[in-house]
Amino acid sequence: MAVISLSDAQLAFGHVALLDHAEFSLETGERVGIIGRNGTGKSSLLKIISGRFKLDDGLLVMQQGVHIAYVEQEPVFDPEMSVHDAVAAGLGALPALLKEYDALTGQFGQGNDEQVMERMHEIQVQLDAADAWSLSNKVETVLNRLNITGSMLMKTLSGGMQKRVALARALVSAPDVLLLDEPTNHLDFTSIQWLEGLLRDFKGSVLFITHDRSFLDNVATRIIELDRGRLQSYPGNFSAYQTRKAEQLAIEEVENAKFDKVLAQEEVWIRKGVEARRTRNEGRVRRLERLREQRVARRDQHGQVRLELSTGERSGKIVAELDNISKAFGDKAIVRNFSATILRGDKIGLIGPNGAGKSTLLKLILGELAPDGGVAKLGTKLAVAYFDQMRAQLNEDASLADTISPGSDWVEINGQKKHVMSYLGDFLFAPERARSPVKSLSGGERNRLLLARLFAKPANCLVLDEPTNDLDIDTLELLEELLEDYSGTVFLVSHDRTFLDNVVTQVIVAEGEGRWREFVGGYSDWERVREPQAAPARPVAISMTADFT
Repeated sequence: MAVISLSDAQLAFGHVALLDHAEFSLETGERVGIIGRNGTGKSSLLKIISGRFKLDDGLLVMQQGVHIAYVEQEPVFDPEMSVHDAVAAGLGALPALLKEYDALTGQFGQGNDEQVMERMHEIQVQLDAADAWSLSNKVETVLNRLNITGSMLMKTLSGGMQKRVALARALVSAPDVLLLDEPTNHLDFTSIQWLEGLLRDFKGSVLFITHDRSFLDNVATRIIELDRGRLQSYPGNFSAYQTRKAEQLAIEEVENAKFDKVLAQEEVWIRKGVEARRTRNEGRVRRLERLREQRVARRDQHGQVRLELSTGERSGKIVAELDNISKAFGDKAIVRNFSATILRGDKIGLIGPNGAGKSTLLKLILGELAPDGGVAKLGTKLAVAYFDQMRAQLNEDASLADTISPGSDWVEINGQKKHVMSYLGDFLFAPERARSPVKSLSGGERNRLLLARLFAKPANCLVLDEPTNDLDIDTLELLEELLEDYSGTVFLVSHDRTFLDNVVTQVIVAEGEGRWREFVGGYSDWERVREPQAAPARPVAISMTADFT
């Protein structure tokens, strides 16, 4: 039975229709992944279901009494709040009622006992109805199951831990439906695998947005694609979606070719003019008009990002040679006795939990940081281009055009000049956006702009720090193809397992206490060969249900 359904849903911002007579239903126990291009309205869909947005038209129906919890893409907390209180906030007004009830018990004998008793009775009815007398125990149970310390302040937590707290805040209210917007953002591999297990064990329904294809494969029971305002359903996980989508596109291509052939024949006939008038074949004329209308209404695919790398001069054969290098900050060993030889054309993924020292190791390899011990030699003719996950490289007040080509209307890609507006168009920026400031861009648009600037620089070595954040699946796949064909050297830090598998030739993995080790292949190859005791903890045996009582 559907817990939530949308019928003939319509939503627009300005002239852009995000939902165009869309239909959708979420069944009990389903885990539905929403995919689609950036800006198509995926987050808006979640906000409609959560009650934060209203439909322009159409019908949203929910099962009576259904409780929905929503975890935003970037959860916001009071930095001075304790983790315990942040999670308890998911219980709404109940903690305040319980606190008021306790305070009232000490107010007898002050001449207003009747009013105190009346108020206590009102609160008791509400607390009984919500089974809320053991709220503190409920919060502690959730904190323990999610391995979170309640006494810590929110301002001391990493982005990944704040995401866990947001999930705990949602779960403590025992929701029937979980809405998750990009739940894997800021999470390392261990946390992502933990979340996959938690959601598979969750007894309620889950509706989530993600561009993490491995996460979709491991969690989703159905895929919903939001494309030009319509919601298309595909049973199964992401791999099943890819198979069905390929079949669907092949059929559409054949049907469109047949349609275009008939339309062309009718256009030839109508241009004869005299014959059309002489025969008075008004039915055929009306048919042509309908064909033209159908052609205009055909839902052609969105434009695609067009990527091309400027590789510049070839580097020397050896990019970097590391001999027994070590680095520590205070008492903490970041790198201990690590040796490696990096050759031109290697595509290396760095794998490790947040805070393991991946950025430090990269700086050691590229000669930006001197080791405490050992020798690090940098190769010759190395031209490095960086992609920064913190977007710190972008001037907020600069225009998009000036960001790509300061003081010039032209960029040079592999020896060929291209107008900056045309180049920005390759990254799906309309010409009128070229003079817009960087601060007007969304997260996904900022990433596309960074990629555009990165690829405009001649470089034979790319350093990509979390390049997949905020990129849609279509752009991810195009970026993968580009990096596969790139003849230079690539260093990649990413928590996107599919992206690592499709791009890198080897991985350097953090094994704890400053130890790093090389493995040939991608993420999945490393998972298969690593020693069982080296495997990260996977706390997926947690018995999660929609009821935390």
